[in-house]
Amino acid sequence: MEVVVAHSDVTEIEVDVLVVNLFEGVTNPGGATGAVDSALGGLISELISDGEITGSTNELTLIHTPNSVYPSFKPARVLVAGLGSRESFDTDGIRRVSASVIRKLRSARVKHAATIVHGIGIGSIEVVSGSQAMVEGALLGAYRFLKYRTTDKNRKADVATLTIVEGDSSKIATIKTGVERAIAYSQAEILARDLVNEPANKLSPADLATVAQKVAADNGLSCIVLEEADVTKLGMGAYVGVSQGGPRPLKFIHVTYEGDVARPENNLWLIGKGITFDSGGISIKPGAGMGKMKGDMGGGASVIGAIQAISQLKPKLNVHVVCAATDNMPGGSAQRPGDVVTAMNGMTIEIDNTDAEGRLTLADAIGYAKSKDAVRIVDVATLTGAARVALGDGVSPVFGNDDDLVDAVLETSEIVGESMWRMPLDSVTKRQNASKIADLKNTGGRGGGSTTAAHFIADFAGKTPWVHIDVAATSMLDSTRGWMPAGATGVPTRSLIELAMKFGR
Repeated sequence: MEVVVAHSDVTEIEVDVLVVNLFEGVTNPGGATGAVDSALGGLISELISDGEITGSTNELTLIHTPNSVYPSFKPARVLVAGLGSRESFDTDGIRRVSASVIRKLRSARVKHAATIVHGIGIGSIEVVSGSQAMVEGALLGAYRFLKYRTTDKNRKADVATLTIVEGDSSKIATIKTGVERAIAYSQAEILARDLVNEPANKLSPADLATVAQKVAADNGLSCIVLEEADVTKLGMGAYVGVSQGGPRPLKFIHVTYEGDVARPENNLWLIGKGITFDSGGISIKPGAGMGKMKGDMGGGASVIGAIQAISQLKPKLNVHVVCAATDNMPGGSAQRPGDVVTAMNGMTIEIDNTDAEGRLTLADAIGYAKSKDAVRIVDVATLTGAARVALGDGVSPVFGNDDDLVDAVLETSEIVGESMWRMPLDSVTKRQNASKIADLKNTGGRGGGSTTAAHFIADFAGKTPWVHIDVAATSMLDSTRGWMPAGATGVPTRSLIELAMKFGR
């Protein structure tokens, strides 16, 4: 879908559908909606009076405005979108209504639509953030993964053009800034969604590395891909142990954006779990639902997507993306419960459960980042089923050893609408990782599963400022929710981009 910005009177733009809005409780529409209402002889006000339009959240009312009846009104139809309560309306509300609108337009087979920016008038939302949120809602809400659907002959096409129309010329440049940011953020999250939605037989560690190399080549970034011999030489025994049960070779991916070459210490490392299929290994998972384990590289997908947008938006910051990609399979050479492996930093790990593999790959990825003088580390992983038990599938638990970095992550997640909540790293659950034969075990038992996993990773982060985001429950959804579709959500790609922009101002 192409997104353009036009300085025009809303009544004079020639499109299939013009989208305007209404807050709940408004009886006399103003602004652009009021202008449309006047051009239509008070039709919208009449529908409000009749109770057909209430302005309630996500209420969508399509009005036909044929030229024979309204000769001076150029749009062929008008869609009035309900925004709900003015007091509670925010940028998340913009994303939600924009996603609903774009799906409604597609359902109506609309090719060319125009819209005002919701909430930047009487809604008191800043123009740039409102514009960004609206375009994000449209692009992300329109997302479908149809690559392997070959027999659906009656599929409705996407909207071809969405024009943002604004009558105030002083706002045009600011709206365009918001649109440009939205396109970069959304394309990055769509890339992450596409990767997570790919079947595991179509996305191997090598395929993931190829995608990262293309992102790097297209955006002027450096990309290093280490092979098994390379990481073995570096001492990554925890990572190599996970990979040894499957036939597809591991790929250790490192992409670098240099936005502050003169200050290499001004850096942010984004580390994503990259298990391209997780069978559980010898500690094999139940068969029901195992197909979703194609998405166990959701963390890796999000950091690769994020670096794409970061390179385009150019913050004054050096950003490194790392993804230790591998399968976790139960082949004859797979590691066993009871094995002991040695991580890059020299710590020994008792393998209590081979299905607790993601934290092993993260341990060595963090060790690698620290060897390269990482100053801030944020890791993202579809790590624990316990995350869903703790917070459901609408909020990602966050852990960290540095209050400032944790606060920055939470702040940026709120801005982009990817909910997170800080969880504790307490001394009691930490003891659950104790091993009698090694420095620590890779599991701490059922109780506090997300916390013990975070404690494990924290031991490798050490004193380096570090945050861990567990997206096991939020990376994929069973049904559409606002701008997040059924299937891969791309969470927390936009949070990572926003974090880099915050540190790079």
